[in-house]
Order: sequence, then C-alpha cells, then structure tokens
Amino acid sequence: MNAQSDDTAAVPAKVIPAATVVIFRHCPQGGPPQLLMVQRAKEMRFAGGAAVFPGGRVDEADRVLAARLASQADPEIAASRVAGVRETLEETGLAIAVEQPVTVTDAIAARALLLETGELAPVLDRFGWTLDLAGLVPFAHWCPMREGSFDTRFFLADLGTGAVDITVDATENTRLFWASAAEALRLADAGDIKVIFPTRRNLDRLALFSSFAEARAQAEAIPVRMITPRQVDRDGERWLTIPEDYGYPVTGQSMETVQRGF
Repeated sequence: MNAQSDDTAAVPAKVIPAATVVIFRHCPQGGPPQLLMVQRAKEMRFAGGAAVFPGGRVDEADRVLAARLASQADPEIAASRVAGVRETLEETGLAIAVEQPVTVTDAIAARALLLETGELAPVLDRFGWTLDLAGLVPFAHWCPMREGSFDTRFFLADLGTGAVDITVDATENTRLFWASAAEALRLADAGDIKVIFPTRRNLDRLALFSSFAEARAQAEAIPVRMITPRQVDRDGERWLTIPEDYGYPVTGQSMETVQRGF
C-alpha cells in the first residue's frame, strides 16, 4: 500500500488541482519500458510546446464521480485518478484503468462521447465500464507555491503489451509518441523536444526502472509528499532544487538551463 502524507493543508488556495498519468508499455523491440508522451500546442498557456505526460485539471464532475466510485478513499486522490483517466481518454484515445476489455471501436466511440459531454460518467454508463482506480499508482505530487499554478498528482499506469491505437487531440496537443525515459532525456538534450523542470526530474527518476514492476515498487516504498521546487544559490549561481529524499536521482538544475511551464 502506498504511504500517503496529508500534505494538502500546505497548498495555497489559488492553485489548480490537476492529474498526470505516466503510462508504461513494453518496448516492442525489447529493452526498457516506453512511456507515452504528448507534445503540447505552442499556444497553450501552461508548458506550451513542451513534451509532457497526459493529464490536466481536475473538474467538479471528476469529484462527483470519484465520490460515487470510491467513497471510502481520500477524495482528492480519488478525484485526481478520475481526472487522469478522463484526460488520458480525451488527449490520446486510450481508455486506461478500465476493468473490462476495451476494443478499439469502443475506445473511439467513448472518446467522441467524452468530447461531446465533457464528463466521464456518461461514458462509463454508456459502455458499462467499471474503473479500477487503484490501478493508478500514486507516484508524485508537485505544486509550485504560486497563485494559478497547477497542484499536480502523478500516477503510474501499466498498459502491458501496448498494442493499441492512439490519436492526438489536436486542440491542445500536436503529437503523441512513445519513448523510454532515457530516450526522452536524450531527445531533450539534443533539443528535439522541450521538457519543463518537473517532467525532466520525473524522467530522471523513471529512467531508474527496467520495468513497471520496479517503478511501482519504488512508488509504494516512498511516501508521496508534496514537492515545491525552490531557488537556491550555489557557488554564485542560481539553481532550482527539490528535496533530496523523495526518490529522485537528480535534485537540482541551474536556472540558466531550466525550462519552466509558464
């Protein structure tokens, strides 16, 4: 069971609750698992042009559905899980954390219904789907202490073989791609993709794992506590840093090289 700390009291009132899902699949050629990333449209207010994991803000309808499905769970985490499922379906066409088998035809129709209604509940009712919210493993919780910033919970999900069809949501994103964490970092270093500070730190951490099982084991062993990056001076240079004991192998970066999401 993942140890959870009650860190929500430290969150400012004017942040925006959000959820992000790191989706794993087996690499078709073997080797480290691949992760699904979306490249955001340059016009987007947050992380415009950056490669990120699927996700978005938590809506009130997500809270209502979460209360219906997981009444005994932490309401914030449950609502974030629902938002992660909804945003993933909307942005990529993937129906994750669904207990029943999902055909390509149903996933396409479900996405269309979601785009029409803006809510996940009608989709579940229409297709008779049951969500396995526990299948989304809490991984991290990031929240910059700035008004209007995103208070984001990160979850892990396993797609297994990854034999699925995905299509980009062209309103917010411009492309989808699968890459191992190490490959995504190489693409960022080469300037082929842009990654903001939280994404890069999470890619550093995800690159430690040779399987979803390893990632899940570490996530369940380290309590999820809210990470608020802060700036410090190091040898006359300004750095952006995170705490040392949260599971991340790299905990700082020079502000000269940091790419921010705003």
